[in-house]
Amino acid sequence: MADPVQFTNTATSVSHNYYPPTIYLPQYVENESPAVSIITQFGCLWAAVLGTALFIICRVRPTASPSDKLAFVWMCLTGFIHLFFEAYFVVNHKTLASSQELFGQLWKEYSLSDSRYMTSDAFLVSMEFITAFGWGPLAFCIAYCIAVQHPARYALQLVVSVGQVYGDVLYYATSLLEVSYCRPERYYFWFYYFFFNFIWMLVGCYYANQSIMKITKAFANLEGCSLEKKQTNFKTDAPLK
Repeated sequence: MADPVQFTNTATSVSHNYYPPTIYLPQYVENESPAVSIITQFGCLWAAVLGTALFIICRVRPTASPSDKLAFVWMCLTGFIHLFFEAYFVVNHKTLASSQELFGQLWKEYSLSDSRYMTSDAFLVSMEFITAFGWGPLAFCIAYCIAVQHPARYALQLVVSVGQVYGDVLYYATSLLEVSYCRPERYYFWFYYFFFNFIWMLVGCYYANQSIMKITKAFANLEGCSLEKKQTNFKTDAPLK
């Protein structure tokens, strides 16, 4: 006589290195590539984007100032990071724990500093959706405006910069004011979590300030010209004695 089959409802525990250790990641698969390898590959992609962007702006607008060339290169890099890397998370966040693609492994490595990315946190998915499909395309639009000297550059630059800074503030606040999602090692907090996000906050503040100054100056010049024109017309229309 065959032995009776026993059923169990206990969930299989999958070990991982994310914090807090109690988070449940049933689909988690450890990265196939070491951290140094995937970070190096990502760095090579950065270098390729930066080099291509610099080549394009030097060919399309060779007389551009160094600051405009730098802004063009930065916006191209920003557009690439937002529209491809962060969009990957938005599209694949439900299966991210088992991904072995380059961007998937990168997100799993970065998630050691913020495990909410591994659990499809509603706030992060919403924030990254806006960043990827809002700020990403707009960054490329700003790069185009810089290349052709379109006047809409500073208005778009202000929108994207304020959006990036505001997003970073919310990102820091929602993590630091709740339980710790970062591993205790300082490397993950200061390098992954703090440094990589602070870059966009710092540069975003710079370009937001630049945009405000340029727009303010433009309106001041416009109002000055209007006032000068009114004064000229007043003198012309004055009755002769």
